[in-house]
Amino acid sequence: MTAGSALAPQYAFGKYDAASHVSFSQNISPQIGWLDLPIGTKSLVLTMHDRDVPSIGTDVNQEGKVVPATLARVDFYHWVLVDIDPAQGELAEGLHSKGVVPRGKPGPQAAGGARAGTNDYVGWFAGDDAMAGEYFNYDGPCPPWNDTIIHHYIFQLYALDIERFPGEDILTGDVVMQVIGSHVLGTDAMEVTYAINPEAV
Repeated sequence: MTAGSALAPQYAFGKYDAASHVSFSQNISPQIGWLDLPIGTKSLVLTMHDRDVPSIGTDVNQEGKVVPATLARVDFYHWVLVDIDPAQGELAEGLHSKGVVPRGKPGPQAAGGARAGTNDYVGWFAGDDAMAGEYFNYDGPCPPWNDTIIHHYIFQLYALDIERFPGEDILTGDVVMQVIGSHVLGTDAMEVTYAINPEAV
């Protein structure tokens, strides 16, 4: 995985299917590594979000319709992870997800002593009897199969001056962003792209 590249389908929740438009993919969490952290770093926070999610879902995944490029877009968190030990040096590929888990993976306890927040599939699947649940940890991209644009995904790593993220409640991306501000010593980001619609541009 390199900055600016297209994310490989094995890291996605959904992939293109010629017969049904979309099918489940391997949903493997990618390898994330770090070097040269700021002095005083005591823990890390990782988020990954899609900045191109349709703000209105009326036409999403509907036969005979497309999601227009002109539609306003909003953020959708796919990964929220706090209390990462900086000494680990990396999160190995597959450490936090291997496959799609209907109703979501358990949490908040995660590998390596980290804590996983819930991702935004919680809201996406809220009305689906087969899939509704608490989606902790990583679940990769699954942009609308009829979206006209390629989606952009931002992996962002934050170095904090605290060993443990404050609070014991279930964490969301929005909550984490509101809390970490004064504790951030440094940050780095990488953006990749992904689309299910082969005609997306």
